[in-house]
Amino acid sequence: MNDSEKCCCHLKKTPRSEENSKQIKNRINRIIGQLNGIQKMIDDNRYCGDIINQISAVESALQSIGYIVLEEHMQTCVIEEIKNGNNDIVNEALNLMKKLK
Repeated sequence: MNDSEKCCCHLKKTPRSEENSKQIKNRINRIIGQLNGIQKMIDDNRYCGDIINQISAVESALQSIGYIVLEEHMQTCVIEEIKNGNNDIVNEALNLMKKLK
């Protein structure tokens, strides 16, 4: 078992840019608003199709954030680890891609 499999929580060696962090946080806040809207739709006994459309929008938004973080991971963490001789990072990156579907 390598170090990346021992713990599910790592710290980035290269900090996220302020712009990138802000973009991700804004998207997350929008998703939180959408989830609150879905909860209200349930409380208001709204039409099932409308609720499913909103759920689909949240799923799409989450996947979009996943791709942003994956791209950043590939451009920073993966490249750094390969330069440091850690080729196992490629398998980790492939597994992460599979998780995003």
